[in-house]
Amino acid sequence: MDFLKSLGIAASGLKAQSGRMRIIAENIANADSAAKTAGGEPYRRKVPTFTSRFDNELGATIVDTGKVRRDQSPFRTKYDPGNPAANDRGEVSLPNVNGLIENMDMREAQRSYEANLNMVTATRRMISKTLEILKA
Repeated sequence: MDFLKSLGIAASGLKAQSGRMRIIAENIANADSAAKTAGGEPYRRKVPTFTSRFDNELGATIVDTGKVRRDQSPFRTKYDPGNPAANDRGEVSLPNVNGLIENMDMREAQRSYEANLNMVTATRRMISKTLEILKA
């Protein structure tokens, strides 16, 4: 087993999941932000994507964060005629962010991050044990 390859693959997973968590946190932070102008569009949920590529230097396939897509699902609406962002029917468009989905995505990203971190820890232990054996 190639220890450097294992560390490189796990590091790419850590970086990808970290980027995913950053995007999810941005969605959660903007979940209640309304449009700034009457009839304007509020924040649109972002969806992270991943790509895989072969890293020649590492000699392994690693994961990268891909392009961030915009969720095209419809916006939520709320009747609030006194709001400056209300349209002619008195409805305010709210972001298409569902807190429950974002929390579930965050939990999944955290678990994937932890799995990659455990891989780094296990590889470090194996390297340490190998060095101990070689010293003896």
